[in-house]
Amino acid sequence: MGRFSIPTKTLGKNLRELFSEGIDTRGLLVVFKKELADHFSSYRFVILFALIAMVSLISTYMTGISLREELEGIAKPKLVFLMLFTRGSLSLAWFVAFLFPLIGIVLGFDSINREISTGTMSKLVSQPIFRDSIINGKFLAGITTIAIMLVSIVLVISGLGLRVLGVVPGIEEVWRIIIYLIISIIYVSFWLGIALLSSIVFRNIATSALASIAIWVFFFFFTLIGPATLANAVAPVSQAGSDSEAIIRHAQIQEGVRLSSPMGLYSDATATVMNPMQKTTKSLVLMGPMERMLSSRFQNPLPIGQSILVVWPYIVSLIAITLVCFGFSYGVFMRQEIRSV
Repeated sequence: MGRFSIPTKTLGKNLRELFSEGIDTRGLLVVFKKELADHFSSYRFVILFALIAMVSLISTYMTGISLREELEGIAKPKLVFLMLFTRGSLSLAWFVAFLFPLIGIVLGFDSINREISTGTMSKLVSQPIFRDSIINGKFLAGITTIAIMLVSIVLVISGLGLRVLGVVPGIEEVWRIIIYLIISIIYVSFWLGIALLSSIVFRNIATSALASIAIWVFFFFFTLIGPATLANAVAPVSQAGSDSEAIIRHAQIQEGVRLSSPMGLYSDATATVMNPMQKTTKSLVLMGPMERMLSSRFQNPLPIGQSILVVWPYIVSLIAITLVCFGFSYGVFMRQEIRSV
């Protein structure tokens, strides 16, 4: 039996043709540029972004003033720059966790059904553009807009912090801020995927907006009051005192309920990344005599590599739910009948 061989040049040419036919890069780029221009020219996006940026800057300025007063007399303060993003009840970390989902919702709640209702979607699919390039371009444009917005706010806050505090961040602090940005972009992209899915499932624009906002409101209040309420109902702990098993069960239920929310995942991940002194995401840690002795002796900040290892499951979970949400949107859109309403 003779050997069968394929010339290398022919195989490479066939692979290039298959790749070029499977991915419509030109159509993807066209949709991406068009959506990006629409986002930055939208009045509702500009107003919402300006409002969040203004409140973030005011909160950061107040935090910087209080930190500067506390740092008087300290020669070389360490790990102070990160407090600009996490300290205070109205910090940037709090805004991104609870209010920045509105940015993702605004970018995606009418991205599909608006074009269907106006008739532009039927014209778009009639062009030599693959259908998957439409939804991929819209999602990538939304992620790019979110990334530009978050990077801009962080850079402005960093410049304001340099001006107010007079402290230059170290290399590790810069890397922690970069990782915080990456996690934040993934988190807001999840809400973009929720809004995109609502825009595909519901033909009415108002209905898709209400559905996306309802999910945001549910997780907002669920993250704030849900863990404590459910833990008190399932495993109550009396104020007079309870045994250790009841306290442990109460803490485990509270932590499990909090981690079932994307806001809880994001808050725990970013709190550990932006606070080097925080060595775990758990609210209750059992420690014996030896662990207490080691903890009292080793109070150094956690290296950035170790912080990433601690929050790595949370980052993977955020990436997974974002991809699952976009995967549902992709599947429904590819099977949806496109016609003008």
